[in-house]
Amino acid sequence: MNKLDKLYAGKAKSVFATDDDRYLVLEFRDDTSAFDGKKVEKLARKGMINNIFNAFIMQKLERAGISTHFERLLSAHESLVKKLDMMPVECVVRNIAAGSICRRLGVPEGIDLNPPTFELFLKNDELGDPMINESHIASFGWGEPGHIARARELSFAVNEVLKPLFLDAGILLVDYKLEFGLFDGEVVLGDEFSPDGCRLWDQETREKLDKDRFRKELGNVIESYELVGRRLGIDFESTVAAIAVS
Repeated sequence: MNKLDKLYAGKAKSVFATDDDRYLVLEFRDDTSAFDGKKVEKLARKGMINNIFNAFIMQKLERAGISTHFERLLSAHESLVKKLDMMPVECVVRNIAAGSICRRLGVPEGIDLNPPTFELFLKNDELGDPMINESHIASFGWGEPGHIARARELSFAVNEVLKPLFLDAGILLVDYKLEFGLFDGEVVLGDEFSPDGCRLWDQETREKLDKDRFRKELGNVIESYELVGRRLGIDFESTVAAIAVS
């Protein structure tokens, strides 16, 4: 399968066509951004780490019966993925209060949320990704009610798989965002799952090990991403070497 023209460049990833119109190449760049693109930097090795991290997580979810767009790693920075008809909606699951929910509701960071919360946001940088509900989605045609219900179901199914996976590595899965699309009429998990799109805290110290290190200028961003991966059992160097000879 051949990589063709670039179709889209986001804040941290680029998407390329292939000679099979059912598949795309997803390139993970070293670019890092926060606050809707207001803070941008390049961090060496980030693209490689997020690409391999995402592949590891997507394969775990596939084995648990959750359909994803991930097909296979192509290079240290690239993956082959299914071409989804994406819904312009972000699904957020929160196990512990942190980030915007604390600002919106005036609750302190660190409260365990039992049961976990589920929130929907419109994927729109210019508007600051506003919070929405199922009624907005139906009225404005951003998704079919059945598809949104399935996305919600899958979002919680992801939690059932990943929360214990991270906990076994001594890491708390605080919250995460997911994006879904349609492939052959089925709701499928798209985009990525990496420390860019979730909050991860050390279980003992509650040290932040995710993109909040970049947002809050805590330093050691990539080192923390890599630490999380290694705790999960990811061998980045061996994976890159294996791709090179495949």
